[in-house]
Amino acid sequence: MTGTPVDQDRLDRAFAALADPVRRAIIARLSTGPATVNELAEPFTITVQAVSQHIRALERAGLVTRTREAQRRPVHLDPAALESVTAWIDNYRLQAERSYRRLEAVLGRLKEHQAPAVKGPGQEGRSR
Repeated sequence: MTGTPVDQDRLDRAFAALADPVRRAIIARLSTGPATVNELAEPFTITVQAVSQHIRALERAGLVTRTREAQRRPVHLDPAALESVTAWIDNYRLQAERSYRRLEAVLGRLKEHQAPAVKGPGQEGRSR
């Protein structure tokens, strides 16, 4: 892999955390701005305690942080942590794109060098 080295343990924790649809929904919500646990729990049919457990998993993965603002404890998305995950994925996406471009070029050259199509029996001399 090229580019900045990635902490494999942190990457493993991030992917494990993102494997859950509730956690992905929480990340999506936090991408619009910080929110409290109660605000994050609103769209779900699970308890606030269950949402808190999901948030703790996201914290252990380093994807979110909590701060204290008077009585509120908002949860914040850590954009740098999410960027390291997307950069890791993007590296492999770019490698795959390069491979597909090379394959496309080879197929294009093969197509250029193909013989003209041969007409089947009984099609010679036919006119429309």
